[in-house]
Amino acid sequence: MDRTKLKDELLRDEGRRLKVYRDTQNFYTIGVGHFLGSSPRMTEITQDESEALLERDMDNAETTAWSFVKNPDVWANDPRARALINMAFNLGYRLREFEKFLAAVNDSQWEQAAVEMLDSDWSKQVGERAKRLAQMVASGTEPAEVA
Repeated sequence: MDRTKLKDELLRDEGRRLKVYRDTQNFYTIGVGHFLGSSPRMTEITQDESEALLERDMDNAETTAWSFVKNPDVWANDPRARALINMAFNLGYRLREFEKFLAAVNDSQWEQAAVEMLDSDWSKQVGERAKRLAQMVASGTEPAEVA
C-alpha cells in the first residue's frame, strides 16, 4: 500500500493544525485529525510531533481496517486499501457499525459497498471525501479528480 499517497489523501481530507481544535463532532483534535476526546491533553504540538502522531494513527487505522476486512482482494488493490484505511482513520472502531458495507467488501461486491458507504450519516458529514472513497472502492482505481 502506498503510504505516501495515503498520507497525502489524509492531509487533504483532515488538514493539519498544530493547535488544538474541536472537530465536527465537538471533540478536541490536533495535528492531522488526531482525536483527543472531550478533554485535551495537549494544546499545541510541533510539525515533527504532528508527523509522529500521523504515522502512528495511520498504523492504527490500518490495523483497524484489517480487523474488519479479511478479503485479500482489498489488500491487493492499492486504491481500495487506501480507501478502507482512510475510512478507518476517520471512524476508528466505529467502522464496525458499517455492517452492510463490510459484508459487501468482504464479498467483493464493490458497487454495493460504495452504495452502502454513501447511504450513511458519515457520508453526509464528510461529503466529497465519502464520494471519492466510494469511487475508489467501486472502481478499484485512483479517483477521477484529486481535490
